[in-house]
Amino acid sequence: MKSLRILLGIVAVVSLGACAAAGGSAGNNSTVAPNPDPRVGLRAGLNDAGQAAWNMRLLTNTPPSEKFVGSTNSDLAFYKTFVIQGNYNGYEVWDITTPSHPTLKVGYFCPASQSDVSVFRNLLFVSGEGTGGRLDCTAAGVHDSVSHDRLRGIRIFDISDIANPKYIANVQTCRGSHTHTVVVDPNDTANVYVYISGSAPVRSPTELPGCVRQSPDSNPNSSRFRIEVIKVPLAAPQQAAVVGGARIFDSLTRAPAHGEMPQDIAEAHRVADSARAKGAFTATLFGMEQVAPPRFVAPMLDSVVKARGGTGTPTAADSAALRTSFQSIVDKMFGLNQPQAGPQPGPDQCHDITVYPAVGLAGGACGGYGLLLDISDPAHPRRIGAVADSNFSYWHSATFNNDGTKLLFSDEWGGGGQPKCRSYDKPQWGADAIFTIDNRRMTFQSYYKMLAPQTANENCVAHNGSLIPIPGRDVMVQAWYQGGISVFDWTDPAHPKEIAFFDRGPVDSTKPQGAGSWSAYWYNGTIYSSEIARGLDVFELTPSGFISPNEIAAAKFVHLDYFNTQDQPKLTWPASFVVARAYVDQLERSGGLSAERLKAVRHELSRAEKARGPARHDALTELGATLAQDAATSSDRAKLQKLGAVVTELANAPQGNAAQ
Repeated sequence: MKSLRILLGIVAVVSLGACAAAGGSAGNNSTVAPNPDPRVGLRAGLNDAGQAAWNMRLLTNTPPSEKFVGSTNSDLAFYKTFVIQGNYNGYEVWDITTPSHPTLKVGYFCPASQSDVSVFRNLLFVSGEGTGGRLDCTAAGVHDSVSHDRLRGIRIFDISDIANPKYIANVQTCRGSHTHTVVVDPNDTANVYVYISGSAPVRSPTELPGCVRQSPDSNPNSSRFRIEVIKVPLAAPQQAAVVGGARIFDSLTRAPAHGEMPQDIAEAHRVADSARAKGAFTATLFGMEQVAPPRFVAPMLDSVVKARGGTGTPTAADSAALRTSFQSIVDKMFGLNQPQAGPQPGPDQCHDITVYPAVGLAGGACGGYGLLLDISDPAHPRRIGAVADSNFSYWHSATFNNDGTKLLFSDEWGGGGQPKCRSYDKPQWGADAIFTIDNRRMTFQSYYKMLAPQTANENCVAHNGSLIPIPGRDVMVQAWYQGGISVFDWTDPAHPKEIAFFDRGPVDSTKPQGAGSWSAYWYNGTIYSSEIARGLDVFELTPSGFISPNEIAAAKFVHLDYFNTQDQPKLTWPASFVVARAYVDQLERSGGLSAERLKAVRHELSRAEKARGPARHDALTELGATLAQDAATSSDRAKLQKLGAVVTELANAPQGNAAQ
């Protein structure tokens, strides 16, 4: 989330989530989306909202445990048979040995916004960015504008005994950690690295020595216009420390961006006027008047009281004194009141960075730009490309396809707390932008947006998702907050297409209330979603005209020991008859083989699967030769070559080693 979450550490107003009945699939085997769209007009409710599903099924919803009720659920990470769910009150660990029945392993209470989580082997990393997080993990908060009790950075836990996590270290950073990325160096087995992302103001050097608020042109040691890099020695993770700051924003100027919808500007003024009348503090940020929550204002009021030598509760005079300077304080914190000669500078921090070590690249979603980074030296990432788009408001996250030939960026227009999927919102705003990568250069191809109109009471915009490992295709599942979950195919980057979805009605039909899917990820055969207000959702894909049973079975062959979506692994599939049949299904869908030839190929695969020893080898070798001939004239030559490669590998595999 951007605006208020970045500025203020947004306070989600949510209530207890409870189990909801799983919705049925509409048109389960259809390649035509249901019409009218069942996501429109769903009944509101926290525990009993209406549901709509197409080509996927909700297996279960598990509400948060007691200490996490009413606090925002954030991102997910996966470790063995566990899913770790971040929460503004800490994190919960769910045992997913049986995916349809998650059970709570431990709830670790340790408040901080926004508690994004990542794992590496036995280490768990948790982000903290807001001003209220404490080193001692208590709920007391931090009430001074400068305090040595404050945690803004990364907490590190040893989860060797996952039922009893050990808080072993923290690394304080100058801007805290909104999100972070664990980076593995293939040439360095002794360490891992962590890239720190976030756009919070630079903290006082009195609180953390070495932090510098000035811009780099006035102080070369500036904490702005860089990402901080943490080195974690695996043999002694308690010695983790910041080892540098990568200035990947040099020479970028402010990119053009669209404004807000007139309806939103008018509504922001109305809300601000009402809040001011009740004594709240407001400021204009990024062109919109916004209301500051108490947790942002309280430390400033405490400082005013101390400055006059007082104690206790701030007086009306203290509030009046702060109010006169509040806008200038906000401007200074975000570097917005400094006169600039010439073009305005571009972003000074990323929101999220996704690394793909197998190809030596990273995608940085960095406010006004999408960046392509060279991470061949993980301790010193280097910018090699940058794209801007006036249809994007806030570049939020990035996803590579498995070949590393495409890169998708999401736009979190509205910061995640606002409704941006209404019938009149532009389809290019708050969407995904898809680029191809050729010779390490990015070329725009298209936008993708979940287009089911949502109400003005549903926060909705593109958010976090991951690849579904279907061989030969680029398929992704993605969260859209209260817009639900969308599964789409972007194999053809110029024509992405939705192929499955799930959605609930709004939490409240009378007023905005934060909820919905923060993130939706595939892990070892199942889709898991962190529902901001309702807990943990678990889904399965159902076969359809878009995804065959063979393709789903092939995707389930990909098994990971741990998974962070910002640390993309290279997906590989074993040589198997299931994978071969998945490619045959794709050739049928694309028209790459005639109906007669498809029938023959399927027959030969079945015959070879039943055979043993030399008979299987000979059958598969013969099939491979005929597929090579087919490829010469097929309209889908690339897919036939993939099929041929699997068949050849099966032919040469020891009988006991070929996956079935």
